[in-house]
This record gives sequence, structure tokens and C-alpha cells, in this order.
Amino acid sequence: MHSDPTSPTVDQPTADLTVVNQSTASKPTEDQPTEDQLSVNQPIDDQVAAPAAPSRTIRPVLLAGVLVALLLAAVVSFYASSSPDGLEKVATDKGIAQTEKTHHLADSPFAGYGTKGVSNARLSTGLAGVAGVAVTLALGTGLALAVRRRDSSPR
Repeated sequence: MHSDPTSPTVDQPTADLTVVNQSTASKPTEDQPTEDQLSVNQPIDDQVAAPAAPSRTIRPVLLAGVLVALLLAAVVSFYASSSPDGLEKVATDKGIAQTEKTHHLADSPFAGYGTKGVSNARLSTGLAGVAGVAVTLALGTGLALAVRRRDSSPR
């Protein structure tokens, strides 16, 4: 047997494009190459391409969402209604609010939707909103990373 670089070897299987009966030949699936994608003398491993990476990334969408959340928290939160929300209204109407007690976080830096030590109401509310968005994003990102790492670990 002669050593021809284009002839198949035992270590490199090649694609066989011979089809005996077209009616009984199986159709290739999405992950299998079609006949016109294969060449006779090329090793099979070289013919099957790796899946292409997505052409779009979600990073701009996430960044836009974070910016909108920060803008809403910093600017628009000042214009939120000062009227009690539904839960507070029901508690007042039913007499539950009269039994309310001060909790241990009442003296925290961001209690009451404001920032302790900042006298400007608009700035105080905006800073508290930005801090809330930052904490929420940090917790959500940490949780997402923890779940993703657990899923990708070898089993």
C-alpha cells in the first residue's frame, strides 16, 4: 500500500458519500452535515464546524436597563405619591396601623425612603433610591452567578 497524503488512514475516518438507494437514505439532522458539506478526502472531524457564537450580546440591553433603573431611582422617585399605598391604607382603615411599633431598622441610613444626614429632600430620596437599586442589582447578580456556577460544575 502506498503512502498518499490524500488517501484515508485508519486514524482519520473520511466521509463516504455513496448512497445506494435515495428513497431509504435518511435525511441529515440539524447537527449532521449534508452531503454537499462533506468532501470525500477530508477527515470527518475537520468537516463538522463548531457551533457559531451568537452574533448579538445581551450586555447593551442589561446596561440600558441598569441606567433606566438608576435614572428612575435618582430622579423620578422624588415625584412618587406621598399618599399611603394600598397596604398602609387598609392598615389605617382596619385599625391595624394604631398597633404598629418601631422596628430595629428605623434608624438605618436609608429608613423612610430617604438618606440620613442629607437635608435636601430631593437628593435624599434620590440617593436612597440609587442605593436600593445598587443593593438589588448586587444581590440579583450574586444569586445569578451562584446558580450559574452550580449548574456548570461537573457532575
